[in-house]
Amino acid sequence: MTTLDALDTKIIRILQGDGRATNANIARSLNVSEGTVRRRLKRLVGEKFIQILAQPDPIKMGFEAEAMIGMQVDPDKISQVANSLSELHEINWVAVTTGSYDIFAWTTLKSSEALGIFLRTKVGVVDGVRRTETFVKLDKMQGYEFII
Repeated sequence: MTTLDALDTKIIRILQGDGRATNANIARSLNVSEGTVRRRLKRLVGEKFIQILAQPDPIKMGFEAEAMIGMQVDPDKISQVANSLSELHEINWVAVTTGSYDIFAWTTLKSSEALGIFLRTKVGVVDGVRRTETFVKLDKMQGYEFII
């Protein structure tokens, strides 16, 4: 597998700031050819170093309840539970972790009532889930960025 070099890193940083930056604009700002940027992006996406995606604003789309769910799971069922959760359309992502919780999942729903129903009828009934704790998002600060 290929590794990232300084040019790859600069291209990624530009896209982090503006996901719609054109190859031509990226090339100009880095003083390289547009073809170089196009080839680099094709490789970065093809080798799954990066994904190009749209990130919707849940509030503007009518989703008012966002929460992280920490779960303690039977040790022999961690993978099974993680896979089951990742198949639920209400779940944005699932992470298997160390510490007090075996799994964390992020969910976005229309309302706090919908969150309660989801926790009781979908998460709480997954075989292997022993205990959950839900952390409801109150506010979001800008600044999340994976810096390379």
